[in-house]
Amino acid sequence: MTGQKASVKKSSTGRAPAATVAWHSLPVERVAAELASDPARGLTTAEARRRLELEGLNEIVQAASVSPLIIFARQFTSLVVWILVAAAVISALLGDTIDALAIFAIILLNGAIGFFQEYRAENAVAELKRMTAPRARVIRDGSASTMEVSSLVPGDLILLDAGDLVGADARLIESAGLETNEAPLTGESSPVTKSVAALPASTPLAERVNLVFLGTAVTRGSGRALVVTTGMHTEFGRIAELLQEASSDETPLQRRLERVAHYLLWFCFGIVVLFFVLGLGRSVPLFELLLGAVSLAVAAIPEGLPAIVTVALALGVSRMARRKALVRRLPSVETLGCAQVICTDKTGTLTMGEMTARRIVTADRIFTVTGEGYSTAGAIFDDQDNEVDHDPLLEELLRALVACNEAHLTNQAGKPSIVGDPTEGALLVVAAKAGITAQAIEEQLPKIETIPFTSERRMMTVVRKLDGGACAFVKGAPEAVLERCAFIRSADGVREIDERERARMLEANTLLAGEALRVLACAQRPLESAGGGADEIERQLTFLGLVGMQDPPRAEAQESVRRCHAAGIRVVMITGDHPRTASAIGHALGILRPHDEVLIGADLESMPEAELARRVEQISVYARVTAEHKLRIVRAWKARGKVVAMTGDGVNDAPALKEAAIGIAMGIAGTEVTKQAADIVITDDNFATIVAAVEEGRSIYDNISKTLLYLMGGNSGELFVMLAATVLGWPLPLLPTQLLWINLVTDGLPALALATDSIPEDVLSQAPRDPQAQIIDRGFLGSMALTGLLTAGVSLSAFGYALGHGLGLAHARNLCFFVLVLAELLRSFGVRSATQSIWQVGLLSNVRLLAIVAVSFVLQLAISVTPMLEGIFETQRITVSECLVAIAIGAIPVSVLEVVKAVRRRRRHVSPGG
Repeated sequence: MTGQKASVKKSSTGRAPAATVAWHSLPVERVAAELASDPARGLTTAEARRRLELEGLNEIVQAASVSPLIIFARQFTSLVVWILVAAAVISALLGDTIDALAIFAIILLNGAIGFFQEYRAENAVAELKRMTAPRARVIRDGSASTMEVSSLVPGDLILLDAGDLVGADARLIESAGLETNEAPLTGESSPVTKSVAALPASTPLAERVNLVFLGTAVTRGSGRALVVTTGMHTEFGRIAELLQEASSDETPLQRRLERVAHYLLWFCFGIVVLFFVLGLGRSVPLFELLLGAVSLAVAAIPEGLPAIVTVALALGVSRMARRKALVRRLPSVETLGCAQVICTDKTGTLTMGEMTARRIVTADRIFTVTGEGYSTAGAIFDDQDNEVDHDPLLEELLRALVACNEAHLTNQAGKPSIVGDPTEGALLVVAAKAGITAQAIEEQLPKIETIPFTSERRMMTVVRKLDGGACAFVKGAPEAVLERCAFIRSADGVREIDERERARMLEANTLLAGEALRVLACAQRPLESAGGGADEIERQLTFLGLVGMQDPPRAEAQESVRRCHAAGIRVVMITGDHPRTASAIGHALGILRPHDEVLIGADLESMPEAELARRVEQISVYARVTAEHKLRIVRAWKARGKVVAMTGDGVNDAPALKEAAIGIAMGIAGTEVTKQAADIVITDDNFATIVAAVEEGRSIYDNISKTLLYLMGGNSGELFVMLAATVLGWPLPLLPTQLLWINLVTDGLPALALATDSIPEDVLSQAPRDPQAQIIDRGFLGSMALTGLLTAGVSLSAFGYALGHGLGLAHARNLCFFVLVLAELLRSFGVRSATQSIWQVGLLSNVRLLAIVAVSFVLQLAISVTPMLEGIFETQRITVSECLVAIAIGAIPVSVLEVVKAVRRRRRHVSPGG
């Protein structure tokens, strides 16, 4: 990870190129010299103008956009689309205008949906521009002015205050309690306290506290900085380049349907050729032969398939929306269902995203705090697990923590929230659990002054009025606070602190840190009067205690991870947080298993691609990572042939989200850039919702697969009927209009109902599907052939019986037509499960299917009893006895298939030696 080391043009200063320097490793004087800039007066206007001409505008450059017309045209390049176009044309030539128009409508609808999804995705990089500051405060020629951020150049001296967006990557030369929110860039959950001291060259991006970055926000304090890189050479610029370079592959469903299209194309061609050869051999008239061949081709194409896929995906989208997952690309629904690896962020996804106090240590006792996040529900317990009602020393510590605090507890939309620093918010919450409120402290102890936190002192102080004098309340890093303490408060009162007690508190700090807790120490000092600087006030302190906090795992996250493992899905945690924190959360949630590894960004940086691809399956937790690292991790899993889902919320996640097979953005904490690059947006930022989406995805694929089997099984039955009749020298058993009616009623409508089947209970107990596996495999072909032969067998039996008994060709066709339709309708109940019987699945578990079968049966009956329809379909009136016989014969295929399922179930339950 180079950060500031991308290649650039010749330096505008005439020295080393700006982006080849590790700016964080240089002292301020050296930075100014390298940039040829005055750290007090900045650049001259003339020099700034010269550098702007050489370096170019400070802007995020967007790649050349793709024309909307080209995006729209790309939606119709699939082979299956062109096969459907051919089917529509053939249907029109046969006089079935309604069927042709329906197919064309489906094609255009699918194209429109794809266009709008892809067109929106093209805007991801453009959103990066909206995150950069529109104006910046700059010192040039020794005077401060405000100018367009696009005019900033390397060497400019910029001013920073709370609320500002940083306009370029810059090296700090002054910092007065400066803190920035870098979560969109680094993934670090807490505000970063800045300093000016030089750092080792190997310092990772998330720990470069002497730099500020384009697009990040100043949350506290003020400072001055020298611009070191602008535009596409900034960290945001590098992410924009990665986002443009990241590839977006076809989804597994798209690849599978493309294979299906190829199979259908060759299958139709083979059937037509075979039919022609057989017909010519029997001297069938050419027109009749042509008509039959075209009818067979139409019968072979399941033109309802795109509609089925669209309905299945759209229904999944609707169900997922109810489960708080919004889908931006329809095929992504199914793709998530075959995910084999989920790379997930930690903060806010696996954890609450809200700091929570967990342990409190005073001179005499250790306390445990219950409750989650910013809710004040919870209590404080002592080391004997007794709830604490009153403890003077604990209460004094909590009052001091509230007194040394600038956050506020609020309630937004009925949910507790924090205005200010999340760590300070956690302190207000734990105090509230003991009945101590910020409002009461403000009334009792009015604030006089605040000495903000600095990285040199590593503490902050608030001075308040107390009993005619004042009191300084201090909190900060335990080592720093203890160093300035001369006293300690215990149950016996205030006494001098000795080295033994100091060492005991430092040991307690180490133990709490080992639990991945962020630890703060608190102290106070009575003052005769306010005034004096930090050195005067922050000495001779009285130590009160320690507080350990963490961003706790979500209550449902551990169960969700367990369900993923049961479903054969590997969960990998990728975070910008400290490795110790990441490791503790990984262990707690079951992500980090006994032999798994934890890898930090610095080690990943030096690891070759081949080694990463080899080791990636052993690494479950990554800490201190950058956008480039995340992209490498996704690519390493892809190199192993895995379907990867990637979650994220920050700008630094966007390239990896786009590269992954399925990108998942967080709806609450996620940036607009991340959402635009994602396929799915989780509205509650909860990992459990991702698992629910996987469940939906698997169910959708199952529905599409069984629907395709239903369609292809029915079509093969029609083909076998026509081919067998030709071989036997019989007249055509089915007319073109009858074939089209079968495709519309017995295929299309029940197939739509099958696509809406509910989620099977055991859907997450199965291993993920192989992304290279085909829908039409050996098992599929076997089931399709058996189904087709059974359907053709009963239909031809009825046809042959009628011909043999002199009932006439028209009546024979009518019986064949009626039996085939009934066989198809009844078979729809059995295809719902490959293992369970119709009764185990339940007829009423899909009311839509039951209703459609009933309506389709009535429509079929109407064809045989309505004079007008009899003329259109060339059918004859059927008697009640013939109808009952047809139902009995039509039930044979589904009955045989149910027996086959029962035999397979029995074989699976019998052990090899049984």
